[in-house]
Amino acid sequence: MGDEGYYPHESSSVFNDLRLQGGFCDATIKVQDVSFQVHRVILATYSPYFLNVFRCASPQDKVFDTPGLSPDMMQLIIEFVYTGSVSVREENVRELLLAADHLQVADVVQTCSDFLVEHLRPRNCVGLFQFPNICFSSSLQHKAYRYIIDHFEEVALCEEFLQLSVHELTAILDSDDLNVNKESIAYEAVLRWIANGPEERKAHIAVLLSKVRLGLMSLDYLMTKVIQNELVINSLECMPMVVKTAETMSSITTSRTSGSHLSILASRPRLPYAVMLAIGGWSGGDPTNSIEAYDIRADNWTNVTIAQERPRAYHGVAFLDGSVYCVGGSDRAEQFSSVRRLDLRTHVWHEVAPMFSCRCYVSVTVLDGYIYAMGGYDGYTRLCTAERYRPETNQWSLIAPMQEHRSDASSTTLRDMVYICGGFNGIECLQTCECYSPRTNQWTTISPMSCPRSGIGIIAYADRVYAVGGFDGSRRLSTAEFYNPCTNTWLRVRSMITPRSNFGIAVLDNQLFVVGGFNGFTTSCNVEHYDVATDAWAAARNMNIFRSALSCCVACPLPNVDKYVVSRDALLPLYLDDVCVESGDSD
Repeated sequence: MGDEGYYPHESSSVFNDLRLQGGFCDATIKVQDVSFQVHRVILATYSPYFLNVFRCASPQDKVFDTPGLSPDMMQLIIEFVYTGSVSVREENVRELLLAADHLQVADVVQTCSDFLVEHLRPRNCVGLFQFPNICFSSSLQHKAYRYIIDHFEEVALCEEFLQLSVHELTAILDSDDLNVNKESIAYEAVLRWIANGPEERKAHIAVLLSKVRLGLMSLDYLMTKVIQNELVINSLECMPMVVKTAETMSSITTSRTSGSHLSILASRPRLPYAVMLAIGGWSGGDPTNSIEAYDIRADNWTNVTIAQERPRAYHGVAFLDGSVYCVGGSDRAEQFSSVRRLDLRTHVWHEVAPMFSCRCYVSVTVLDGYIYAMGGYDGYTRLCTAERYRPETNQWSLIAPMQEHRSDASSTTLRDMVYICGGFNGIECLQTCECYSPRTNQWTTISPMSCPRSGIGIIAYADRVYAVGGFDGSRRLSTAEFYNPCTNTWLRVRSMITPRSNFGIAVLDNQLFVVGGFNGFTTSCNVEHYDVATDAWAAARNMNIFRSALSCCVACPLPNVDKYVVSRDALLPLYLDDVCVESGDSD
């Protein structure tokens, strides 16, 4: 039905037939020059507004004028009262919400609010955030505000963004969980907002700039883009603020002195929109149940382990609908068919339906609401079978088997296809790759990688399939390459800093991360990330424990993200002493 919604509830059609025929009607609702015959008891049941009107009326009153509404909206609401359904469309939803709120028809208010939430977009979220100022709907206002915070980079480029009041924009910029990849985005949004009405708005530069976290920018950006801006130069309050921040950052960079002279707000890292979870693996010669959460905004790992959970390694993990699923694996003694679900809101593990097969060294990915588990080792043989799980029914179903037997492979999804690459077939490490189409339930061989890779990392990134690291049968690899589905070809990219196999891999904030693994000599806690724009790898903060055979996934959005990252108040003293130019904006 496109952007139109019909929302029925139980109601008798008999009363509606009587209304349409004029039978037993005892009141007329008049809106402008249009009259609607109704039954008082029916209308009063759904509208406290009309209940009060009818109570206060004398027995002789038959016609009731209802100002402030259009006849079209009154007709929709009366039809809802009698039929239990209402047609909500983008072109009528706001007017209908105002009318329903005025007449206190709660079900229609809720229906309209739900419709607006479902249709939140960068281009309309500011208007919907401001809309409840006219029509009270705290839930709609909160969700629109959350949308602005979570999608700020896109929202700041839309026309509606310019309609924010200075108080609204100040509150948004002040939020710890404002989702900006770089702090320069917040600063440039301020400039764009002021430019829409410079004569009136330039006076607000100081209060707005005080909410931008200048200490999170690079010194170069601060010196070239901020300190030389005309609005900053002409502000008696801004210039000292920016100069003091620049001087402190310069001192930290050149002499490694304490960063405590930076103001708390100027350098307080914002909360991340998404966190990367590193789950399980081998550590110290034994499987572990350790879970660490990586906060990219603070470059920090937080231990979020649940002590009662069973250790496992060589498993797969997937994030879906607010939960993390841990699939298969081994605890050394046995291979698992079991699947566990971690509810990130409650931080509690639950058992869900097991797979058809035990699968250690399994490859796991998500596509269209299904979790796919492919290949692996069942304790006797390397598998070519594959299956998928639907959370709504808590059931696994078999899909077509792969063309190769693969354990220790890796998989990802791109453009409605599942890709699996490399692995070990029981005899040799593989360089072969194949892809699966859910539409046809068929596997198709694609071009092989440049070399065999077992214990590989496969991930969709920058609209390509990246293959990273692994074991070629004689050594651990640092090399990386990507597959272009349009040309069916692989192309080498810059190698990792550290060779590794059996590591975690994920994409976070448009960076490809590799986590832990085995480097050929020892289990690692090392973490690095790759930027496709620069074709370069850089080190990130190490995990707190050494481990290989772990699995990683990215969880977002998290309404309780503060439970998975270090407190900003606790982090600040450490962060201030570690501020340097490399950690800020580079543009």
